[in-house]
Amino acid sequence: MFHKILIANRGEIALRIIRACKELGIKTVAVHSDVDREGLHVKMADESICIGPAPSIASYLNMKAIISAAEVTDADAIHPGYGFLSENAEFAEICGNCGITFIGPSPESMRLMGDKISARQTVIKAGVPILPGTTEGVKSAEEAKKIAAKIGYPVIIKATAGGGGRGMKVVHSPASLANAFAAARSEAQAGFGNPEVYIEKYCERPRHVEIQILGDKHGNVIHLGERDCSIQRRHQKLLEEAPCPVLTPETRKKMGECAVAAAKAVNYYSAGTMEFLLDQSGDFYFMEMNTRVQVEHPVTEMITGIDIVKEQIRIAAGHKLRYKQSEVKFHGHSIECRINAEDPVKFTPSPGKIDGYHTPGGLGVRVDSAVYDQYRVLPHYDSMIAKLIVHADTREEAIRRMARALDEYIIEGIKTTIPLHKRIMNNKEFIEGAVDTGFMERLVL
Repeated sequence: MFHKILIANRGEIALRIIRACKELGIKTVAVHSDVDREGLHVKMADESICIGPAPSIASYLNMKAIISAAEVTDADAIHPGYGFLSENAEFAEICGNCGITFIGPSPESMRLMGDKISARQTVIKAGVPILPGTTEGVKSAEEAKKIAAKIGYPVIIKATAGGGGRGMKVVHSPASLANAFAAARSEAQAGFGNPEVYIEKYCERPRHVEIQILGDKHGNVIHLGERDCSIQRRHQKLLEEAPCPVLTPETRKKMGECAVAAAKAVNYYSAGTMEFLLDQSGDFYFMEMNTRVQVEHPVTEMITGIDIVKEQIRIAAGHKLRYKQSEVKFHGHSIECRINAEDPVKFTPSPGKIDGYHTPGGLGVRVDSAVYDQYRVLPHYDSMIAKLIVHADTREEAIRRMARALDEYIIEGIKTTIPLHKRIMNNKEFIEGAVDTGFMERLVL
């Protein structure tokens, strides 16, 4: 097992990793920007080191500074968390070249699944269903029109190296395709340094369902069931739950098997997530793979009792998986609400000082957060400041428990999305489990 792990991240995920390390008896190093000195992850780690000024590019994305920090503190592994450098194959490669273990998958797996076209090609060979579309980059608007005509409108243009909705355009008719194609390529170039795009059939009003997988360095891969992440705004998830309330046992089994097959096809190890679209008829299609731990991993932990971050660390140290697929058991229902420092109606950031803070408690309530009373929420980073997670025997009870916990959660001095989540818990469509990715567009705020 590792002697010391440097955590190349901040906020709640850094604190989450520190907790796992403490339970494994591993020393921790927190890195931080100069404005993040008061971060709870800095206070809770065994050591801390400043790696640069506030902008992420100069600190949390500064590979040289992070590697130097690991060498200076004699850390033998780096955990990247999510975001920042977590899916950067070059950084994983540099870690290996410096004799430091990157707690994540191999650079080869990251590159293969990080490129949407190569990912589609790979999963097709593994027998995983995908939406009709191209398995090569589309070079021109003329080529795009021919492909769209063959597939049938509506279609969606996506950046090969994309994510977060950037470089993504839905097209409903031939008249708007050329402009959408040019805009998608431009966004892809600006956002990812790669203008390549591909086209696939647009799935209308789907659910976003993902499968959590764990693989070790000995060829063993299992899945930990699914999460429904359909409640999103501009492709950013707001709420997740496990299990998905509408999956049939047959579809659940097949989706899990497909996720494992796709992971094995790229010799995947570590924690990872296979993301699927579930259409109105109950058919599912591979969308992409996230080669890291997910923000929403706690709902899976709550229904399985498996600590995903601990398993990730054990896998990186070369240990075999401690579970066989038949040993993974699911219990009850879990919901996670992402609490952002944002105006709950306008969705504009609301940084500032928290001058009153009280977390909810009671049976089946978990809060993953790195904020505290008098903490100053910084404007430089992502606005998510907490994750409120509940677990109960049934979905109905979980919804009531989440509503109760949201009522107890007090954050004063800044605006948060707590009022938004309260509305969702009382929404008839959500209560009935009938949501899709267009839910937020229909929700009256």
